Amino acid sequence: MSDDLRHECGVALLRLRGGAARDRGFQKAALMLEKQHNRGQDGAGLACLHLNPPQGRPCYDLEKSAAPLPLADLVARCGRRRAEDPEAFRGELFLGHLRYATFGRHDLAACHPFVRDSAFLDRLLLLAGNFNLTDTRDLAAGLAATGHHLPSLADGAVILQCLAHALERERARPEGFRGLAHVLREAASRFDGAFVLCGALGDGTAFALRDAHGIRPAFWWEGPEAVAVASERPAIQAAFDVPTEAVREVPPGQALIIRPDGSAALEPCLDPAPRRACVFERVYFSRANDAEIHAERKRLGHALAPQILRAVGGDLGRLFLSYIPNSAQVCFHGLLETLMGVAAAEGRTVRFGQVAVKDAKFRTFIADEAARKDLAMHVYDVTYGLVRPGDTLVVLDDSIVRGNTMRAAILPILDRLSPREIVVASSAPPVLYPDCYGIDMATLDELVAFNALEDLLRESGREGLLRTAHAEAKTQLTRPAEAQTNVLRALYAEVPRAALAEAIARRLRPEGMRAGLRVVFQTVADLRRCCPRHAGDWYFTGDYPTPGGNRVANRALVNHLEHRHERAY
Repeated sequence: MSDDLRHECGVALLRLRGGAARDRGFQKAALMLEKQHNRGQDGAGLACLHLNPPQGRPCYDLEKSAAPLPLADLVARCGRRRAEDPEAFRGELFLGHLRYATFGRHDLAACHPFVRDSAFLDRLLLLAGNFNLTDTRDLAAGLAATGHHLPSLADGAVILQCLAHALERERARPEGFRGLAHVLREAASRFDGAFVLCGALGDGTAFALRDAHGIRPAFWWEGPEAVAVASERPAIQAAFDVPTEAVREVPPGQALIIRPDGSAALEPCLDPAPRRACVFERVYFSRANDAEIHAERKRLGHALAPQILRAVGGDLGRLFLSYIPNSAQVCFHGLLETLMGVAAAEGRTVRFGQVAVKDAKFRTFIADEAARKDLAMHVYDVTYGLVRPGDTLVVLDDSIVRGNTMRAAILPILDRLSPREIVVASSAPPVLYPDCYGIDMATLDELVAFNALEDLLRESGREGLLRTAHAEAKTQLTRPAEAQTNVLRALYAEVPRAALAEAIARRLRPEGMRAGLRVVFQTVADLRRCCPRHAGDWYFTGDYPTPGGNRVANRALVNHLEHRHERAY
């Protein structure tokens, strides 16, 4: 993806069993985190729980890092602890986390795992997760009404306190403790949002709970030596050398409960809901070394081929095909296979290669704006000698969100190759709606598609529709979340998708660009066909899986039109 889109976190839960060597746990947990490093580069944390710890020694070890390379720093910190203390990070249960700073918090306190300490082992709680809730303030108000004081309203702090409160209530039942599934059900049934919650109690009980819609991914495996949970299947496969079919999804609404004796079982916790697994995981977030994701991304490339052929007028002889590194590469292979098949049937060939090359990131403190802008353009470089003057250059990206990098860096450098036209193809539909389930996209200000929509309405003299939508959104916000409708959907319905794509192209076009420019988007219908088990496409359709999504969309519209640049939840 050309845009810097902060997204989902990664979790890793590991319980050694069957007498597995305690020394191996740290290496396995670290490997599971390393194989998910794409899911978080702003923070990392690892906790190690010791079963039956001796009196006078903590039952867990914990290290976190918010350093520039947090995972490497975390592993080094843990290594130093292990060198100094023969028992440090040599336990039976590990809980790790990789963090993206969704709303810009980079401090150590925001890194998982979070801890709710207690001298009672069955009340001590460790928590790490991949989550974003839309109703955090409502949950905090409910806790305050029961006498709690929360020093932070961040999602993690509120979720930790909700779980701790439910745990205390369950432990206090005169009839006796019914099990951790009851605790999770009481706390999480009120959560509106997306979540995978992984945690452990001091007595050795561990859990992984997935939201009822299955929005966020979670996978698990059990074998004689361990039980493992991770956000991505290949992380478990790499750590334990097991085949794809051995690693299963944690079913939506269910919790994997690992008991102190190491036995594990799935237990239902949340009421069944329609499956709305996030499709962006398949387009971009998760790595394509997952067998299913690899196949889906190739299908996305195949599906784009007819639009590409129409865009170039069927003239394969003047076409050069490329992609924006690196996550669009597998989709590019699918597109290339299809176009090569078309060309072979006509006795022709397709020219292709990697034209855009992403250099290492750099930062500059040059005060002069013009000089800084010129340097920023060179985050990308090009391979010279592949594209002929007069060619139609097709470059595939996995999605277009803000368009800043495309406009400021990629298109200017590609234009130097003197193509007749550049066609930017997106493997995903245009991103029209804000997100509130884990991605840093909670405002409309920077969505290039919404900016293009405003352009079209103003150019056609229908700016009044924005004022009408603003008033309606404010009315909607006076209602409970479950009674609100998404006002943005009616606005987008006012413009044809072809016109919107043309307006987006005008927005992306940098000043002074010589080549023609067109933008081609995947259709929602083809996206659904290529990723049939992942119906969480609210980014593109506005069909949010929980009531809080509509509330966020309406608040984002009001904030934008009132020039309030703040998060919508």
